[in-house]
Amino acid sequence: MEIRTRFAPSPTGGLHLGGVRTVLYNYLFARQNGGKFILRIEDTDQTRFVPGAEAYINDCLNWCGLKPDEGPETGGHYGPYRQSARKDIYKKFAEELIAKGVAYYAFDSPEALEKMRNAFKTTENPSPQYDRQVRMKMQNSLNLGEAETQKRISAGEAYVVRIKIPDDETIRFNDMIHGEVSFESSVVDDKVLLKADGMPTYHLAVVVDDYLMKVSHAFRGEEWLSSAPVHILLWKYLFGLDKMPQWAHLPLILGPNGKLSKRDGAKYGFPVFAMNWTDPKTNDFTEGFKEKGFLPEAFINMLAMLGWNDGTTQEIFTLDELIDKFSMDRVHRAGAKFDYEKAKWFNQEWIKKLDPDDLCKRVAMSLTSKGLNLPDVNYLKKVTELVKERCTLLSDFYDQALYFFKTPETLDLESIKPKWNSEKAGFFDDYIQWLSAQTAWNSQDLETGFKNLAIQKNIKPGELQLPFRIMLVGAKFGPAVFQIAEMIGAEETIKRIKNALILLHA
Repeated sequence: MEIRTRFAPSPTGGLHLGGVRTVLYNYLFARQNGGKFILRIEDTDQTRFVPGAEAYINDCLNWCGLKPDEGPETGGHYGPYRQSARKDIYKKFAEELIAKGVAYYAFDSPEALEKMRNAFKTTENPSPQYDRQVRMKMQNSLNLGEAETQKRISAGEAYVVRIKIPDDETIRFNDMIHGEVSFESSVVDDKVLLKADGMPTYHLAVVVDDYLMKVSHAFRGEEWLSSAPVHILLWKYLFGLDKMPQWAHLPLILGPNGKLSKRDGAKYGFPVFAMNWTDPKTNDFTEGFKEKGFLPEAFINMLAMLGWNDGTTQEIFTLDELIDKFSMDRVHRAGAKFDYEKAKWFNQEWIKKLDPDDLCKRVAMSLTSKGLNLPDVNYLKKVTELVKERCTLLSDFYDQALYFFKTPETLDLESIKPKWNSEKAGFFDDYIQWLSAQTAWNSQDLETGFKNLAIQKNIKPGELQLPFRIMLVGAKFGPAVFQIAEMIGAEETIKRIKNALILLHA
């Protein structure tokens, strides 16, 4: 059997990190077993369709390096890969279910459904459903009879198709994570399978498409576990349970207060989407990991560890290592709590791990996106290596390295003034003269000359290094100050010292 997994998102908004983890686990399993990973767009709910959402999903998968083998953009032998283009397929299967007596036409208007909910509402059952207890009191083919049903259909009356959930049946399946799971049919309602507009609901479409696309394994979020009994019955009625994919319901990703949500990101100040997303309908903006400054390798690595480990203490994995070591039996049942500080740690480790040339290219893209004009690549590479230990995110390189490219616009003079005096001012006047006379320019000579001059003037070199750093950087951070001076060159170093002295004398 060929291993075929799929990710089937609805194009209704941004891609939550839980969705990307679902992609990742499907992708890893397929790659590990020499199989195929499929992208299928489930766009049957046209009322929730958001323009641009499908392109955004593709962009996210491309950024993460999790490109599908089949899908709307790549094609394949089992298309179309958008459900809206498969509408006629689903109607045939809905009619087959009706013919078998396991589904039925329902003509109930929205007003009739609301009336039913109010009529059957009790303290014990505050939200009545369309199930075996009420179906024979409603306007459907089970209650109306075949002649009346066909009359209404011929007259063009709107209808939906509902599954007829059997009475008193225990529905079981084996989940790759949760083991044997069972449901009593008495607590399952008669879900709509085909809507009045002829579009299928998720329940019918996912079963039909998984069968026709020969999906062997279906990994999806734990929130879909409650839908499993309906899907199992549809597999049983249409194709046989022996054709059903193996399922794995992935544990939830938890935020500070339960399931991680978009609101958590806004509230606590961390991204929850893979990339920036602005909803075109509401103009609501949600920040993404990419724009925050995360490397895709780190993002994927972090997601893999949210609910899985390989049984060792190893935490940093390349994608190839994940493909080699991933296994569903190491996925945890319990929810995994998202820790933003840990996510940043993964990113920092990957910044250190990246090949210098590769990191330099990514830093260049980050800096130029902020309007910074960069010198030659060799200079940038040296800068990147000097400051990378201080950078957690790609976006940190701008603040940590800006002074290598531009004279600081402000200086933290308040950190100098309390211990500033005329002797120190005289030291820097003389140091300027010494610097101007140098024919060689390297950090070791610059430091030696600095310390020798300080000794001559009977000033501790340590008392002069902080003012020197602030003169060059503007603040109290950065790599070794003489390395900074070497990098920015004689002219710029002297200019920055003179600018600072003018401000300190003012």
